[in-house]
Amino acid sequence: MEQIYVRHVELLGFEKRFFPSQHYVYMLIVKWSDLSEKLIYRRYPEIHTFHKTLKEMFPIESGAIEKRDRTIPSLPAPSWLDTQKAAETRQSPLAEYCHSLINQPPHISRCSLVCSFFTVRLEDENPPAPNLARRSETNVVSKDKFKGTISEITGPIVLDTYRVIGDFNKTSKHEITLQTGDLVEIVEKSTNGWWFCQCDTKLGWAPASYLEPLDTPEEPEEAEPNYAGELYITTMAYQAEQEDEISLEVGEEVEVIHKLLDGWWEVRKEDETGHFPSMFLQSAGRKELSEPEKNNFQRRPPPRRSTIRNPKSIHTRGRRQLSQDAYRRNSRRFLQTARGNMTESGRKSPLRERNIQADLPEKLESSRESNSQRPAIPMRPTADLIMQRCTEHTRKNVSIRKSSDSAANN
Repeated sequence: MEQIYVRHVELLGFEKRFFPSQHYVYMLIVKWSDLSEKLIYRRYPEIHTFHKTLKEMFPIESGAIEKRDRTIPSLPAPSWLDTQKAAETRQSPLAEYCHSLINQPPHISRCSLVCSFFTVRLEDENPPAPNLARRSETNVVSKDKFKGTISEITGPIVLDTYRVIGDFNKTSKHEITLQTGDLVEIVEKSTNGWWFCQCDTKLGWAPASYLEPLDTPEEPEEAEPNYAGELYITTMAYQAEQEDEISLEVGEEVEVIHKLLDGWWEVRKEDETGHFPSMFLQSAGRKELSEPEKNNFQRRPPPRRSTIRNPKSIHTRGRRQLSQDAYRRNSRRFLQTARGNMTESGRKSPLRERNIQADLPEKLESSRESNSQRPAIPMRPTADLIMQRCTEHTRKNVSIRKSSDSAANN
């Protein structure tokens, strides 16, 4: 399998934070070779440390041996005082540095050090606990700020533009307030139904159910349910508030049969189906959640898409809506078919398969006990098998006997 590498990095802006102390972080959009896009935050001293390590790894390309051989770009050293003016001044050289770095030969731009540095970390997805006395300040790079420098080197990242179909008021500093009709650019789409958006100069998380693409209602979600199911475990309890939802406790095993963009997935628990918040689920093969991930600021599930009422929304057109009865009926039909054709189709329910494996020793013991009560009658071997396993003397006697019997019959 080909290794995933970084194919583009662009500076989005910087953010002033006050926890645990005042500092500045740069927001970078990273595009990977698998077409995924991630938003990461890095401090300038950390970027400069990475730069020095990269030069040590490649002394020829860094000009340590011959200055004329240098291809790795330069990066100014961090200043003693971390001020807003310094953060603004560093933006232009940092943007140029990121572009030049990714355009280095593959043995540099695709090395493990570069890939690991731009990989998303837990603190990127879960910002540190806020200082209630002061709020973080975000500064977005103007599209015309580096005109004549960066724009001549590379074009800007084209973000997906979406339209807001309902008024949304933020309830935390990490979210963004939106009005019906606003146009936003999507920086990152999370599977939990919260998307990181940019509206003018504002940045923040918003529910995907309030957003729709401009041209077509077709979106990259699972078009059809997978009734075979994918095994997940609930990380938080949820009590159903609507008829088509399902109530589950912590630690229950369920089968996800349909993943939807609004963050409400269709799950199956035995023969019962219903919508459940995806942010309260984790894959059965995944390790235990770490503390920062458990304390995610997005504690509440996003609103359901069906609760957003807008007659002009294209979500109501061109999309195949499935009712809960259809989910339940098709799921039961699949389970009945799978039980009847387990050996023929080879398709097994993950949850049911795990239960079968857990009961296997008990079933084997019961079968052994039943077999021990009555003696087993061996099958009579065939004549050909007898002839293959007998001695040469026996074969001759049998052949003589057969010939004499045939002569007597004639």
